[in-house]
Formats: sequence, structure tokens, C-alpha cells
Amino acid sequence: MIWFLRVVFIAALGSMIWVATWASLITPLSDVPPDVWRHPWFLITLMNAYWGLIVFYVWVAWKEQSTGARVLWFFAIVLLGTIAMAIYMIDELFSVDSHSDLTRIVAQRNEGKVFLPGVLVALAVAMLIFV
Repeated sequence: MIWFLRVVFIAALGSMIWVATWASLITPLSDVPPDVWRHPWFLITLMNAYWGLIVFYVWVAWKEQSTGARVLWFFAIVLLGTIAMAIYMIDELFSVDSHSDLTRIVAQRNEGKVFLPGVLVALAVAMLIFV
């Protein structure tokens, strides 16, 4: 199961990076027509996505025991969405043996390292400023 999940989250990360890069090369987010922002289906899709991010973050906040890691993961997840979520899961899935029980991934708490979420937040902020 660990190998299957590794493949799933690597595929999610790769596809999200590909589609985000493709969309960014075609048109900047600031060029989305105002009518799109007001369309009910766009709004519900956006709300659905952000509630999914929040629900995932609540689990991450429980797993990560340091305040610094919790804060940085919050900003990484809100700014990068599924990209940050996939990176979190890939990091978790590669921290165990491929024959490990999923309990280690789902239920074991971490000490709360800040390096990885710090790098993600820095990259997200740099993209907001320079792209």
C-alpha cells in the first residue's frame, strides 16, 4: 500500500506542477475575466478546494508538534494547495519502509521540522513577487 500511495502522490504532484506551469505560460491569474470570479460554479469549486485544504491542514497541525512547523505548513498549503499537500504526503511516505503499516503515516505524530515547509513558503512567496 505504501508503494501505491507513493505513486499516487508523485503523480498528483507532477500533474499539478505541469498544469500550473502550462496555465501560467498561457495567461496570468490576474487576467481571469471578472465574470469568472462571480460565476456560482467557480465559487463553489473554489470553496470546495479551500475547505479540502483546511481539512487536510487540521490533520497536519495535529501531526506536527511544533508551532513553527504548523504555521509554515498552513501557509505552504494555503499558497500552494495540492502541490504542498502532495509534498507533505511524499515526505511522510518516504520516511517509512515500503512494508510499513499505514498507522505510522496516519496516526503517529512528528516532532515538527520547519525546513521543508519553510522552503515551500519561500518558493510560494518568491513566485507571488517575481512571477
